[in-house]
Amino acid sequence: MAQQDTDQQHTGVLPVDDEGFVIDTEETEERERAYRERGTSRPITVVGNPVLHKECKDVTVFDDDLLKLVDDMFASQHTAEGVGLAANQIGVDLKVFVYDCPDDEGLRHTGVVCNPKLVELPAERRRLDDSNEGCLSVPTAYAPLARPDYAEVTGQDEKGNPIKVRGTGYFARCLQHETDHLYGYLYIDRLSKRERKDALRQMAENEPRYPVVAND
Repeated sequence: MAQQDTDQQHTGVLPVDDEGFVIDTEETEERERAYRERGTSRPITVVGNPVLHKECKDVTVFDDDLLKLVDDMFASQHTAEGVGLAANQIGVDLKVFVYDCPDDEGLRHTGVVCNPKLVELPAERRRLDDSNEGCLSVPTAYAPLARPDYAEVTGQDEKGNPIKVRGTGYFARCLQHETDHLYGYLYIDRLSKRERKDALRQMAENEPRYPVVAND
């Protein structure tokens, strides 16, 4: 059974390493460009939009419509100069996120995860990093937020193949942040009331640098 799973992973969009994790650091520029050049940039939904505040639906159909969504997500992420984007951030109620994000070693990671689930880490591996965090759906606002500096996510790629993704530092934060989105959580939901209020104030006082969907 384990060997069968490994063989199936090798038919996926990305190759995998000896531990079964995707190798998402190769040909990143070419892959990202191909996605976004096929896609159409869409405006970003912002805090207050109902689609951001509920768990998204599982992806059950891996078809051309999903591939088009992924392309549009990369195009939208590029326009907004982001490093990760969840489907509900462009108003789509599906568990998909894309990323084009460096880790703390400067390695660029690019890929797609459908139906992500964070792997629970044992206590001895949970070293917290309290760096600043921001979000395209809370434009111009930043706040320190403690998260583990290592993360593993399981899920599927855009063709439906099972995948595992892991990251450290900034990329680990990205994996956790985007998975949160698909379960209805923004990073400001993990802040204290005072810090959340300050983040919303920052957002209100500044103009986003990319198109957003105004809340009714």
